[in-house]
Amino acid sequence: MSERAPPSSPVVTRLAPSPTGLLHLGHARSFLLAWWHARSSGGRVVLRIEDLDRERCKPELVDTCLRDLEWLGLDWDGPPVVQSRDTSPYERACAELLAAGLAYSCVCTRAEIAALSAPHAGDSEQRYPGTCRGKWTTLEAARSSSGRAAGIRFEVANGPQLVRDELHGERAFDVQREVGDVLVQRRDGAFAYQLAVVVDDSRQGITDVVRGSDLWSSAARQLLLQRALGFAHPRWWHVPLVVDEGGERLAKRRGDVALAELRAQRVDARAVVAWAAASSGQPAEPRCTAREVCARFDLRACPRTALVLSAATLAGLRAATQ
Repeated sequence: MSERAPPSSPVVTRLAPSPTGLLHLGHARSFLLAWWHARSSGGRVVLRIEDLDRERCKPELVDTCLRDLEWLGLDWDGPPVVQSRDTSPYERACAELLAAGLAYSCVCTRAEIAALSAPHAGDSEQRYPGTCRGKWTTLEAARSSSGRAAGIRFEVANGPQLVRDELHGERAFDVQREVGDVLVQRRDGAFAYQLAVVVDDSRQGITDVVRGSDLWSSAARQLLLQRALGFAHPRWWHVPLVVDEGGERLAKRRGDVALAELRAQRVDARAVVAWAAASSGQPAEPRCTAREVCARFDLRACPRTALVLSAATLAGLRAATQ
């Protein structure tokens, strides 16, 4: 199978909210860009609820996410795919990696990893030093020998990996130096984001991934997993983040400019759509629907630098009530 989706294939994008907090204006812009990229070419949009993180996900926020997307005027093809409802595809992928000798059992705790390693510059993740690599041939052997629950790590070779982004060109990432062997299943049995997104993008036929530039390094890990599992990889479009006037990216944990809050204040969604379009280099009226932007949409017109959400811009959006 080709590693890359052929350019002539119909565009299939995905909206993949995670119910770990309220969606904000940064999410709105990224989701609109993904939706426009597909709909402007007659392509398809898949909705995926990424809720595998048991510690952080809040089931009650799933409905809020759906209402936020609908408020923006977005739709999707087919019913939403909720990751937690069927984890068998991830189980099969892990079994395949283990059987091929491309992954191994790991019983290390977070505290042990933190004590042995430091985060790579610019990354909050601890680098895994390979403590358990080569120790056990099966999960059962790891559990029996250590007396601990075992997770699974994908073995990563040394050296840089080139990842092409359709907006920014190629960039090299050294996954082994930055994060080490990649966790694909945690010790508590939960499947990791890097594995799940690779499996789901393949089974859902995703050809184009439009997401924030903070996830560009993740593309390198995903590319390695896609190769190991024999999957094609999508075209990646990493759009610049929306940041505040201090240069900090908008964050769920701070409740930055939540869409649910704007909805409650009866802000006109057309003003938010127009802001997202204009800030992304797309022609748009001061208030317009998502559908109205499709006719002249071109994702390559998106600026390559971060978008600063000024206090004046935010005040203008809040004042644009229905």
